[in-house]
Amino acid sequence: MTSHESSDLDRATCSAALAAFIAEVAELRRSALADPVLGRRRLVLREWQVSRLARTHADLLGSERYGQAASFFLSDLYSPKDCGERDAELERILPLMNSMLPLSGLRALLLAIEVDALSERLDVAMVHVLGEQLDGPGLKQEAYAAAYRKVGDRPGREMQVRLIGETGEALDAFAHKPFVRMALKMMHGPAKMAGLGELQVFLERGFDAFRTMRDAGEFLDLIVSRERAFSKALFAGNDLPF
Repeated sequence: MTSHESSDLDRATCSAALAAFIAEVAELRRSALADPVLGRRRLVLREWQVSRLARTHADLLGSERYGQAASFFLSDLYSPKDCGERDAELERILPLMNSMLPLSGLRALLLAIEVDALSERLDVAMVHVLGEQLDGPGLKQEAYAAAYRKVGDRPGREMQVRLIGETGEALDAFAHKPFVRMALKMMHGPAKMAGLGELQVFLERGFDAFRTMRDAGEFLDLIVSRERAFSKALFAGNDLPF
């Protein structure tokens, strides 16, 4: 199953696909963190990439209209922080979410976890190529670019960018569904009592980010076009495309 089919998924199929991606992400993270050296290098890489994203999209982060959504992308959709608690919550609460969330919410989560899984796979490959270069005081842009080309996987990189856009579109649709705000407020207390605080915060932050933006079209077009151009420049041999 790929994300371009997600808009056609029924609830049962969406839930099954979400469970599969949740399991994959959890296993990828467990494997990465099982080796302290690889775990540290993975963190260095992800922090470097978040810093690069912040530079590329500095205008969006500083925008009154788009700042909240841009921050959500960096803090929740691609982040160096440990998301193990959220992974565990997702695995545990999936049956309840399937009955409580609107289908648009499940689809948004599915896309978010799918891009998470793909990003973890690509990061694992980058860590293995970069190796000891991630142990120094700072990763060089030229080293990152060379590793990016060595890993290759143009289809995977293109899918990563496309999934980011589709995740934003799904969150935007979810945020504008009637009664979603009320449902999230009703879930807040029970979710925290049930130990599901991280997941609840993720949903609330995504909802608020896209609800306040009103129309996300321009914002998503800017992110997707810039990330696509960045990837194309790296594959073309440009070590400093930002």
